[in-house]
Amino acid sequence: MTAGPAGSPAILLDGVSVVFRRTLNPPTSMKEYVIRALRGGLSAATCRALDDVSLEIRQGEVFGVIGRNGAGKTTLLRVASRILRPTEGRVRVWGTAAPLLGVGAGFNYDLTGRENAFVYSSILGRRRSETARLMEAIVDFAELGDYFDSPLRTYSQGMVARLGFAVAMAVRPDLLLLDEVLGVGDEAFREKCAVRFDEFRRAGTTVVLVSHSLASVEQLCHRAVWLEGGKVRAMGEAKEVVAAYAPSRPAGESAPVGREGTDAERGSIRRGERGRSHG
Repeated sequence: MTAGPAGSPAILLDGVSVVFRRTLNPPTSMKEYVIRALRGGLSAATCRALDDVSLEIRQGEVFGVIGRNGAGKTTLLRVASRILRPTEGRVRVWGTAAPLLGVGAGFNYDLTGRENAFVYSSILGRRRSETARLMEAIVDFAELGDYFDSPLRTYSQGMVARLGFAVAMAVRPDLLLLDEVLGVGDEAFREKCAVRFDEFRRAGTTVVLVSHSLASVEQLCHRAVWLEGGKVRAMGEAKEVVAAYAPSRPAGESAPVGREGTDAERGSIRRGERGRSHG
């Protein structure tokens, strides 16, 4: 579906759950697997990565997703980008999406940067001819020099991030989905990405940002959701959600800048809110 006017829905999750199955005490060889399978000795457990999550993200807003490792943040982005189909519930997305789901996601490390630019562009729904027209801009933005035609296995993590940003941001998408990638790369490149990010935001791109940097979420996002154990723990204005989450954050996670949050503000958050926010 095409993107609507500002304030209309961009992403809608209605009662979404994602259930993964994992094998307990996995076999260490094919022989062991076959023997245990024949004897009925394979057992599995289920994990609810998302558990009955309902939320609406509006066109043109910057929406943050926070929570501990394993809370379901990346799974939520994968569902929103239509990479992952939910086990239960309904997902609706309006407009074209550009997912940056971690450094190197969607890349083949045996291919060159140029070849990966074509591969990743195809994942984003671009035709090869369109990518060819964009290639000069991608090369200029990535600033990889001769490495652009070298295999990705020779790249540093920061160089891979440069390539990912350059490809994803070559064309303004309706939806930009970012998973822990804003802090990667040197300071000059981060500033360059921030400028492009702001250009997109001002032009009306909807941004969903997963980050452990509470300062980034507080400063960049209009609203946010706090996930815990796959469930919505709190949802509302970004500063209020950050203030509620901050006391429980894991050791080493960055604190918000210049705001502790009052008891009244924490109490104003709609904890476990389901459905749509208005205002």
